[in-house]
Amino acid sequence: MGKIKHKIAVLSGKGGVGKTTVAVNLATALAESGYKVGLLDLDMHGPNIVRMLGSKNPTVDGEEIVPAEVLHNLKALSIGMLVEEGKAVIWRGPLKHSAIKQFLGDTKWGELDYLVFDLPPGTGDEALSLFQMIGKLDGVVMVTTPQKISLDDVRRAVSFVQTMGQKLIGIVENMSYVKCSKCDEIIEVFGSGGGEILAKEYNVPLLGKVPLDPKAAKYADEGKPITLYLRETEIEQVFRDIAEQVAKIVEVK
Repeated sequence: MGKIKHKIAVLSGKGGVGKTTVAVNLATALAESGYKVGLLDLDMHGPNIVRMLGSKNPTVDGEEIVPAEVLHNLKALSIGMLVEEGKAVIWRGPLKHSAIKQFLGDTKWGELDYLVFDLPPGTGDEALSLFQMIGKLDGVVMVTTPQKISLDDVRRAVSFVQTMGQKLIGIVENMSYVKCSKCDEIIEVFGSGGGEILAKEYNVPLLGKVPLDPKAAKYADEGKPITLYLRETEIEQVFRDIAEQVAKIVEVK
């Protein structure tokens, strides 16, 4: 970990808000900006990075794990790369703690500008283990949808982050709206204003409002990150803006 300049965690209060989508596209956008980036999936029970990045396999060098190479300057590692596809990981807290310790200490990440952690939703073992092992991260990016149910859970997650002595650096509002392909009408499927409410409440920036795009779901299923394959689209630009803001916040820290 001493060879890694900046460590960023992506967290959400509840599942299904697109946290992994944000983590994957934050990492790929940073990599395309010229940074050396690692992406570590710490969701032991529902890892999705393998699907979103395509089927990549890590290797072993002596007693060290060598992460899968996604781009020449983007590495990734997930429990989903190490177990049989579709097989459940049935682990209690101590086993998850040991796996995370190995992912951090026995993995050949090399020198990185950023290591992005994709955490499972909520305030459970994985996030707790990461914060206790790493100590102070450069920051946590919190993902929400606009609806109140998501805001309730995000507030609990923010309380957890603050209690653990970590810094919340911004809010990403995912699934903010759908734009009609025929008339450009904006439809707010899950309501509006949730991201702004949280950003104001915690005095942090609203890093971006990510629209729903049917093509994005299709590309994610095919292992094609939005920032690499949906060129010159609104959703791609939103993710690039998010990555740029995160880098500015962290670099001037």
